[in-house]
Amino acid sequence: MAGRWLRAARGMGGRRRRGWSEAPAFAAEQRATLVNVKLKWVKDRALDGAVSRERDLRAAHHLLDVVSARPGHRVSRPELLADSSVRRAFGGVDGVDAFLARYHTLFALRRGGGVSLTDAALNLRRREVDCLVESEPDLVSRLRRLLMLTLPRSLPLHTVDLLRWDLGLPRDYRASILRRYPDHFALDQPEGDERVWLRLLWWDDGLAVSELEKSTAGGGGGDTTCLPFPVSFTKGFGLRSKCINWLKEWQALPYTSPYADPSGLDRRTDVSEKRNVGVFHELLHLTVAKRTERRNVSNMRKLLGMPQKFTKVFERHPGIFYLSRVLGTQTVVLREAYGGGSLLLAKHAHPLATIREEYSAVMRAALPPRRRRSRESDSCSEQDEECVGGEEFELTE
Repeated sequence: MAGRWLRAARGMGGRRRRGWSEAPAFAAEQRATLVNVKLKWVKDRALDGAVSRERDLRAAHHLLDVVSARPGHRVSRPELLADSSVRRAFGGVDGVDAFLARYHTLFALRRGGGVSLTDAALNLRRREVDCLVESEPDLVSRLRRLLMLTLPRSLPLHTVDLLRWDLGLPRDYRASILRRYPDHFALDQPEGDERVWLRLLWWDDGLAVSELEKSTAGGGGGDTTCLPFPVSFTKGFGLRSKCINWLKEWQALPYTSPYADPSGLDRRTDVSEKRNVGVFHELLHLTVAKRTERRNVSNMRKLLGMPQKFTKVFERHPGIFYLSRVLGTQTVVLREAYGGGSLLLAKHAHPLATIREEYSAVMRAALPPRRRRSRESDSCSEQDEECVGGEEFELTE
């Protein structure tokens, strides 16, 4: 299979959508269909631990935003509870009170009912604000690249909101980031569409280079015709010889840049699937922690030019992606960014991710010793334990 594809590869991976270039003329060379193999899902405790450490962090960060925005970083309890977004996030008044009391290492309850930030929280908050200012050019670049991954070079604001935390966008990004870069971004509401869209105003060929391409020959313009993806498996995974052979052939197939026009690809082929994997590989690289919830991308099928059931690539390629099932959801993690551990490798560690880890550590310090040990041991629930030992997935559509 690989030999036939190699003959058709050149000119395939490097065609970018330069203001919407025509599709590469390689459709006639596509013959192979999706190979039917089965792989197991095996629990990865290290990556589950990476996801688990963010338990309650987003909710805490919401409160940090609200409190730190008030004069003196202090807010009265009635004023805090009057915020409808706070009540929704915590399920009412009792939920807010319980959360504030639980994480006393972040929030201080003052006499008279005031809520303020502890010294530790205030220090982290200041560092976070400084980090956002210093890394804003990187943030804008990643947001532009995200829009360049889409066929219409635009996304509904609702979808951007779902990815806001993962991208590291500030809560007020519409009023701050978007307004400061009117040459890059615009907000549109197409006729007959109730949604507001974030649109990229111009294409930048300099940004249309994937992280996988950059890693080839140090980004020095090496051959990107048939790039393989970094692959690693959970300890004890075990691959059958049929799966090993399929994976080797699949890795040798032509690599299509996620920024290239995919219209000439036959969606029923392994080459097309490799392009789909490349899109998500790039998308996860654009996130701060190199992971996102599966549901955050589930509504992007048409925008990314994907086939039906496109998120099946996460199960089909467990050596590239890991699907964590902790915290009551499914989180897609890019394996290579963690190097087999539960912390981001230094070369992938965004400064904001480091600060979030410190927030999580401060929050864990507020928990009783038993609960603290439970979180730090990366333990899993009984429901998670049911999947230990593997779960087979059908890999064809």
